[in-house]
Amino acid sequence: MMNEQQSKYIDEIVDDGKPWFAIRLFTLKLDEVTNYFRSKGLEVFTPMHYVDEEDARGRVHRYLRPVVRNFLFVKQTIEVAKFKRIVYEANHKIAVYTKSKENKEYYLIPSKEMYEFRIMCNPDISIRKYITPEEAAIKPGDLVCVKFGPLKGITGRLVRSSKKYYLLKEIPGVSVMLKVTRWCCEPLDTN
Repeated sequence: MMNEQQSKYIDEIVDDGKPWFAIRLFTLKLDEVTNYFRSKGLEVFTPMHYVDEEDARGRVHRYLRPVVRNFLFVKQTIEVAKFKRIVYEANHKIAVYTKSKENKEYYLIPSKEMYEFRIMCNPDISIRKYITPEEAAIKPGDLVCVKFGPLKGITGRLVRSSKKYYLLKEIPGVSVMLKVTRWCCEPLDTN
């Protein structure tokens, strides 16, 4: 059952049809780079999760931290040429994912894929695993669409790990696996 906070998080995410850039940072100053892009009027998304830390007095505090400290996504709301200029003028060394080593054109993540990825990255959902793209590549699974529950309509690969089923969503740089029940998924026609 989805609680009110999870529902609010999902309601704030909108699929407006605009693709996203994936950006790798060569600095640990994620907040500064995020603020730089926001100061240019761009929407930024960083996958976050809760971390519990114990202080010197033995009290546990919960903090919201980035899943990956050197990675973020920026929505394409301006022309690619203007975005390239913004990247070039950044005070930090960053790289935008390209289509391939030969094709230096920026890779754009489709809006629907980012919409589903952002929903799955809700930090209030605790039954989730983040894995590297290399780990995701070795996980076999069928393409499915979730037909019931709070994730209804989300597509991904159904994989099995530790005797449990997960919906795997792959985005350049990071992948997320969210626990699902097998019966709520329906295979997608791949023809």
